[in-house]
Amino acid sequence: MHPRWPPAAARYAIGMNPSILLSKRAQGLTSSAIREILKVTERPEVISFAGGLPSPATFPVERMREATLKVLADAPQAALQYGPTEGYTPLREWIAAHLTRKGAAVGPGQVLVVTGSQQGLDLLGKCLIDEGSKVLVETPSYLGALQSFSLFQPAFASMPSDGQGIDTDALTPELLAGGRFMYCLPNFQNPTGRRLPLQRRQALVEKAAAAGVPVVEDDPYGELSYDGETLPSLLSLNPQGGIYMGSFSKILAPGLRLGYVVAPEPLFAKLVQAKQAADLHTPSFSQRIVHETIKDGFLDAHVPTIRDLYGRQCQYMLDALERHFPAEAQWTRPEGGMFIWVTLPAGIDTGRLLAKAVEQNVAFVPGAPFFAGPPQANTLRLSFVTVPQEKIEAGIGKLGALVRAEIEALPKAA
Repeated sequence: MHPRWPPAAARYAIGMNPSILLSKRAQGLTSSAIREILKVTERPEVISFAGGLPSPATFPVERMREATLKVLADAPQAALQYGPTEGYTPLREWIAAHLTRKGAAVGPGQVLVVTGSQQGLDLLGKCLIDEGSKVLVETPSYLGALQSFSLFQPAFASMPSDGQGIDTDALTPELLAGGRFMYCLPNFQNPTGRRLPLQRRQALVEKAAAAGVPVVEDDPYGELSYDGETLPSLLSLNPQGGIYMGSFSKILAPGLRLGYVVAPEPLFAKLVQAKQAADLHTPSFSQRIVHETIKDGFLDAHVPTIRDLYGRQCQYMLDALERHFPAEAQWTRPEGGMFIWVTLPAGIDTGRLLAKAVEQNVAFVPGAPFFAGPPQANTLRLSFVTVPQEKIEAGIGKLGALVRAEIEALPKAA
């Protein structure tokens, strides 16, 4: 045996080439539960409440076509050339001004443009997590973040949560001690749809600061409040400066793969270096198109149309749940965003329920993968923004009947 080869049980051959050995990190990689489910939903007959996809009806196609043509007419060589790692300067200035108007004192020098928020999570993991680092996450938390952070082998610590989000009374010094950072989505969280109240936001920031734990605020849904009312960001409440992540995926289009990270020095410099090693820079072309699209206040008129559509879609599903789900089921009633979180009686495994639902051409996401700690297998996530009203009614009707059957099959108390 070659002296550098690992034991046979740990060896992974690629194809027919036994000399290609996967790293331990690669061996630990797993597929996204949602991405695997989405393969099923490609069938046209499937009513899918699974994917967290923005509605294509909200994509500003004509506006972006005009912006693309203008970029190619005004600065074609620069748009198609390499650019600075930090991002296109006018876009960074726009982002900083936008966040400052919302109450956070942000300068362009703090803004790093990334290739989708998912890259932001990866860069933060590379810069902040060592093997065994304590990372505090919500219960449940965003699956994409758990998947990204897990690559760096942290020790996750789950922060107790309730219907309003993180229970800040439970953020004891013992729980926070030694935390490398705290990751949270205070606005219309994925997967639950809940929004952290102002009082809890203030308490969270204060307790994290007292414990010396940085807060990573992931905010892709903050603009999607159905009534347009917003709460202060954790960044704006944090006098020491926090870490903030934003995205254009939910307010323009996810295919652009354009997000941003706001970070203080010296973390910002390290994030830039990590991005240089990953992809040099986010595409110049898409950055310029987005800036051209939004620079004159377009979002002020565009985002309310998204809020209105999503609010109506959410109400369709809430009404359908009231009609078709049994009284034993509970669910969140979001004030914004894209998701409803359902909790079924203990003893029901929504992973098994999904298999039965798919047989009836209905799909959702089981809740277990969203937990860093012990999973709650009786939970599930529903996404409503891409499903027409009549299909919401039909799909929830089928799912409700399956849930009733599962409840009836539970062992009866003696």
